[in-house]
Amino acid sequence: STLDLVVAGTKNAITMIEAGASEHSEVDMFRAIQHAHGIIQQICQFQEELQKAAGKSKREVPVVKLDAELESIMRKHFTPKIDQVLRLVDKKERSVAEDAMNKEALIQLLAEYPEETRNRLTLFLQDEKEKKPDFGIIKEAILEERFRHLIVTEKKRPDGRRLEEVRPLSATVGFLRRTHGSALFTRGQTQLMANITLGAPSEEQSLDGLLPEEKKHFLLHYYMPPYSVGEVKPMRGPGRREIGHGALAERALSFVLPKKEEFPYTIRVVCEAVESNGSTSMASVCSGSLAMFDAGIPLKKAVAGIAMGLVHQGPQFVVLTDIQGLEDHLGEMDFKIAGTKDGITAMQLDIKLTGVEMEVLEKALYQAKEARHQILEVMNAALPAPRQDLSKYAPRIITLIINPDKIKDVIGPGGKMIHKIIDQTGVKIDIEDDGRVFIVTPNAEAAEQAKNLIEDITRDVEVGKIYHGRVTRIMGFGAFVEIFPGKEGLVHISQIGPGHVERVEDAFQVGDEVDVKVLKIDEQGRVNLTRKGLLGEEEGGSEHQPPDNRGGSHYGGPARRDRDGDRHRKQPSRKPIRNA
Repeated sequence: STLDLVVAGTKNAITMIEAGASEHSEVDMFRAIQHAHGIIQQICQFQEELQKAAGKSKREVPVVKLDAELESIMRKHFTPKIDQVLRLVDKKERSVAEDAMNKEALIQLLAEYPEETRNRLTLFLQDEKEKKPDFGIIKEAILEERFRHLIVTEKKRPDGRRLEEVRPLSATVGFLRRTHGSALFTRGQTQLMANITLGAPSEEQSLDGLLPEEKKHFLLHYYMPPYSVGEVKPMRGPGRREIGHGALAERALSFVLPKKEEFPYTIRVVCEAVESNGSTSMASVCSGSLAMFDAGIPLKKAVAGIAMGLVHQGPQFVVLTDIQGLEDHLGEMDFKIAGTKDGITAMQLDIKLTGVEMEVLEKALYQAKEARHQILEVMNAALPAPRQDLSKYAPRIITLIINPDKIKDVIGPGGKMIHKIIDQTGVKIDIEDDGRVFIVTPNAEAAEQAKNLIEDITRDVEVGKIYHGRVTRIMGFGAFVEIFPGKEGLVHISQIGPGHVERVEDAFQVGDEVDVKVLKIDEQGRVNLTRKGLLGEEEGGSEHQPPDNRGGSHYGGPARRDRDGDRHRKQPSRKPIRNA
């Protein structure tokens, strides 16, 4: 399927969206959501009918009432200070100003009000577990109220941006020289670093679950260390947030990956938040896409992501482009949308309302499209297309297709043959059941050597063809010659030469390199070889000289000496030959 869309909602609105798509347009995505909502309304109606028939009434939940006097006092002293804090652009400055606001407001409150009121106000300074909840709840309510007024009524964002404006962007690639690919993407005070590692096909991730085992050759790991938000805490394994953000970014990039047959590498992308102030998951998409370009991975297109926000005030609403941390915290929607210049590849909707109307979603989709194109322009300026060559540190993969019946020959008994090739060349070899062989190494010469060895093992012996082989064994009836790795044939003593040969040792020694011709292959697959016709025989000529192969691989040469040191006598030959 080119679209994987999950939608949840009520009769009146949408509450959750999760999607992966193969570059679908905003029109198609909106129509798909509309179609899903129509089915949701039918299911909701069915549930209501069940409730009427057999449902129980809801329990009454008591509403906690806040201290009215405390709320009145806090509104008087906090409202003007909160307005000042909200207009600070820098995240750190805002945090420092908020702490100062709390202390200053407390001093004023303690000085102005009687002892009974002061005792209630000072509770929030004690240990977190003993704080009276009213102070924090009231302060948050005032903060949200002023935040909504600033954006919806005054049309101003905390950092001074327009409602549809993206924060300042920058991108750079290849700054980590030793990795296979790297990129640094910055959007405002959010900065993501990505690096790429390319591995062999056998290094895929195995997914061991209830279903049959699956494998993944593309992995994106997202990591947000404590220092990225100015915190100090233990660094342990990935949490819910890391897993969720990594899965979303991985899905966004997976739709533009090359086919595994074209690029058989296992790809690992690690995205680390260097600084975080909103929408690190979408920044991971941008940095991950650029890093894969830098690694030379032939992605179909560049992918960028943006997070959209929502602020309601009565019937009015405002959709925000590129929300930062404060707008995510005080706003009512975090709608993440990633895609290429031609369409959407992933979406995720989180809300704090009872639902988001279709009108809001449609506006957010088209507003996100404009922002995505703006981000892609900056990314393309850094690197417009995948690099033509892989990093010099990345492994090279040569792919061969062999007959699956020959796999056992390449592996050999107990893995003897494949281990011999690996030890000889230093490469890594992966073999699939369908006959695909992957040779992995950064050394081009070693890869070519391993390729030739495997081709020799798997190629078929052809009758009548001449091979250059090596003598491996000598028996009384003939010599065994390895014509290519793992394949031997027999040169019977009668086929050693045109003349009569008394002993095989007179012609061959183990290790000699000789040219042989395939005479025939019998029913059991045994190869019969001959030397006749390869030694330059002529009709008539000198008598045959018994060979001495200690100095070379050719038949003929100086006469051999026996154990007593005497030279062998020349043997008469039916067809005298000249020395080769």
